[in-house]
Amino acid sequence: MAQTAHWTDRYRIDSGKNFKLADHDPADGEKPTLRKKEAKQLLAETVDVLSDVQGRLYADNRWSVLLIFQAMDAAGKDGAIKHVMSGINPQGCDVHSFKAPSTEELDHDFLWRTTRRLPERGRIGVFNRSYYEEVLVVRVHPELLERQRIPVPLNGRDVWQDRYKAIRDFEEMQARNGMIVLKFFLNVSREEQRRRFLQRLEQPAKRWKFSMDDVAERRHWNDYAAAYEDVIRQTSAPHAPWYVLPADRKWLSRAAIASIVVRHLQALNLQFPKVDPDALDELEHVRQALLAEAT
Repeated sequence: MAQTAHWTDRYRIDSGKNFKLADHDPADGEKPTLRKKEAKQLLAETVDVLSDVQGRLYADNRWSVLLIFQAMDAAGKDGAIKHVMSGINPQGCDVHSFKAPSTEELDHDFLWRTTRRLPERGRIGVFNRSYYEEVLVVRVHPELLERQRIPVPLNGRDVWQDRYKAIRDFEEMQARNGMIVLKFFLNVSREEQRRRFLQRLEQPAKRWKFSMDDVAERRHWNDYAAAYEDVIRQTSAPHAPWYVLPADRKWLSRAAIASIVVRHLQALNLQFPKVDPDALDELEHVRQALLAEAT
């Protein structure tokens, strides 16, 4: 894995101060890092490594990992999660998809429903959409803010800045508590989204994925792009970096995600817990007894 220890750094945003979404090519076409065949081979190899380090994470039971996936419609979040996490032991991983909030969820603060789903120590948690919807969809459609029934004196012009600050503080607290927070924005182009929508309409096996809401949201493309740009500017940090990935090439973004997760886990230098010497003697007696049963 040593040869891939740095190639994903080009997608990492530690500080959003000068971030511009326009600077990130959804196809990574100018100088492709990997060819398709190489990326698929790398993904297969990395998934195997991820399976091993996840076992160590689970056994160590000190750290946890939160993977957040955000994107425009048809950017490939579901496929990325499926392929990258394919080698993970289900006992050590939880995937949560967050759709429109329920009445109960609307009666709490905007972080409540996702906080309840945070991974325990030793586990990997995957958020397919997340609390970031509250500064993306709700910002593009401010009428949704009214459904949250926030007291009028607290629902002013600074609501988005207040939420950015809440998110920054929340992620910093989780990092201090031993959680690795990695955030992935699958950056798909408008043209590639159009092509994928057509595929969904033209292929019977994919029509179920299509919704008229997708077309309605597409009309707000520029608003969403501006919102994502602001989100990444406001919430990028070394302890909770964003990775802006070229989602027009699914095979490249999937290889990148797997490599990024493995790299962060390997940096923890996780080891299986050592057995106490006295316990080793006892285990040896048990082993001998089991061997004796066979004879």
